[in-house]
Amino acid sequence: MKARTLKKSLTYLFLILFGIVMIYPILWMFFASFKTNNEIFGSLRLLPERFSLDSYIAGWKGSGRVGYDKFFANTFKLVLPVVAFTLVSCSIVAYGFARFRFPGRRPLFMLLIATLMLPNAVIIIPRYTLFNTFGWLNTYLPFYMPALFACYPFFIFMLVQFFRGVPRELDESAYIDGCGTFRVFYSILLPLMKPSLFSAGLFQFMWTWNDYFNSLIFINSVEKYPISLGLRMSLDLEASVAWGNVLAMAMVSVLPLILLFFVAQKYFVEGIATTGLKG
Repeated sequence: MKARTLKKSLTYLFLILFGIVMIYPILWMFFASFKTNNEIFGSLRLLPERFSLDSYIAGWKGSGRVGYDKFFANTFKLVLPVVAFTLVSCSIVAYGFARFRFPGRRPLFMLLIATLMLPNAVIIIPRYTLFNTFGWLNTYLPFYMPALFACYPFFIFMLVQFFRGVPRELDESAYIDGCGTFRVFYSILLPLMKPSLFSAGLFQFMWTWNDYFNSLIFINSVEKYPISLGLRMSLDLEASVAWGNVLAMAMVSVLPLILLFFVAQKYFVEGIATTGLKG
């Protein structure tokens, strides 16, 4: 009994220490947002000399005619439709691959999975050329359209794994009751997909929110910048960077992701466990 208690105590101690190490960068960024440049670079203290919201107030105003209220509005205008389009399109495509047999299904699915091996640096030039031909540059269409047409094979694979864990007898029973193909998907399978859809939506939300490279390539107007480009612009426009302001806005920018993860943690873990991605 004592050995078991000791082992349990050591396990909890290790998890607590590991958690502190993992969360320390966020804690440092939070406390550094209250510091001046001299404090940030001239002291190893974690806590600031005084707590003041001046960095948050000054940082929120931005470094020009566009403030962070506009950057956040642009980010939500970009992220939310992308997440919604991704969930709708990828769930429909995954339903087709998982539940129907058609000529070329296996080669097409293998080709779809093979696209996961392509790094973004390889396809960015063809995508830029294509979007430039369509006249989509400096708009959010380069983000909307791939999501609308299920161009995210990771999420399709993830949802296919979920569908494979759902008994086909549910579909057959619904067909016997007179349900059509779409009705089976909408009324039977879609309610069961909530955990996996939450996981896919959370992944897509985080990836799109943090996307810097694609936003930099396809968006060139400051009025349409998302938060990632807004933070970078704060470093470019000033000869002497007020790091307290930058860190304050960085803290505000990651706060929605932290809150979303903790609110949806139950569904996220359940979705990972039911889509075949667990170890």
